[in-house]
Order: sequence, then structure tokens, then C-alpha cells
Amino acid sequence: MDLQHFHALRTGVVETDEGPRTLTVERLGVLRLPSGRLEVSDSLVNLGEGMLVDVPGGDHPVAMTLADVSDAQDGSHVRVAYLSLVLAEGEPAVVERAAARDVPVDAGVVGFADAESVERGMPEDRSTWYDEVFDGWIELLHYPDDGVHRHGIDVRLPRATAGENVVLSTAGWGDGVYRVWRTLAADGSLLGVHVDLDVVDVQDDEPAPPAASAEEPEPATGGFLRRLFRR
Repeated sequence: MDLQHFHALRTGVVETDEGPRTLTVERLGVLRLPSGRLEVSDSLVNLGEGMLVDVPGGDHPVAMTLADVSDAQDGSHVRVAYLSLVLAEGEPAVVERAAARDVPVDAGVVGFADAESVERGMPEDRSTWYDEVFDGWIELLHYPDDGVHRHGIDVRLPRATAGENVVLSTAGWGDGVYRVWRTLAADGSLLGVHVDLDVVDVQDDEPAPPAASAEEPEPATGGFLRRLFRR
């Protein structure tokens, strides 16, 4: 992907075919990722069955890149343009597809989780997940008691023993199929994994890397990120 069309974790005004879009970055939470098996999914529909990207294990910040899509650029209409897992600070030199398939969204959200933590942290009976878990997450995201509008939430898995969590956001314009990118530094080190929610500067798709096996392949800006994530 051409870096000039990639805007994850960027701030400021960008020009698009639909007019100017003002970008801001908001920290959403810290994902506990002990296994390094990052699951990307519609967390209200396909949790536990999402696409997988191998990343370094650990606790990693998650951020949203928000785009003001209002005609007046007055903040009256904001959408989540990217959901990003930040693995290291640095200026991206390469943006490439992180997996051989895209992420389907049917409930208007996209999220990150540790795949092995989901297996341990959700109720054993999957048929109970909506009533016992997802309904509460929906309330927190869309109908919070404090009345504060949220673009995303950081929630603990119900059977978590060490803070295992899911970090999710609303998905751009809603349901669809979204590409997942990774960013690499000039030395090839992995910087982050990003879900592109087709809000800013949408480009023609480019081929995904071939799947080497049944498993998904491995996944990727200056001082601003250091201030944002305190890392």
C-alpha cells in the first residue's frame, strides 16, 4: 500500500475525494496479549473465530484514529477510521497486508483479543455469550449509564484471572468486510497492526499474502506516539 494513502495514528487534516477530513488519535486501552496470538474479529458475533495474526506477546496499547467526516469539519460527525494495535514506536516505511483474509463485520464493531485468552476467559457454553456477555458490552458501548458517547470500549473477559480483555470499537460506516494491515519500520521490525475501516482515502484493494498453512501468517509515529502511550 502507498504510504500516502495510509493514515492510521496520524493527526491533522487530509484531503480526500469527499473533501477534507480532520484526524485525531484517541487511546482506547491496553490489550493483554500473553500468547502473541492476536485475534481480529467482530467481537459481538465472531469472537473466538476471528482471523489470527502473530505478534510479540505482552501488553500493547490500542488506539483509534478518528475522522471528522462532517461537511463543516466542526466535529459533529466523527467515525472510527482505523483501529490500531501499537507494538513499537517508529515511522512506518512499509504498509502491507497482515493476513490472507479480511475481517467480516455484522454487528458494527471490530475488536482485538488474545485468541488463547478468549478460549479460557469466555463461558464454556457459547450459546450463552450474547445474553450473559455481549448484551452488557452493547449497553456499555451504545447506551452507557453516564450518557457519554463512546467510539470504543475496553472490557474484561468474564472469566479473566489476570485482566485478560477485549478492546473494540465501532466499525467505520458499519457492517462490511475490512482489510487488516501491518506497518514495518525501515529495518523490517513490526510497528503495529491496523484495521482499515474504509473511512478515509479508500483505495482499490491489493492482493493479500497467500496463506502458508491453516494458520494466519505473522503480522505492523514519532514523539507523538510516545506522548500518547507514555512508552
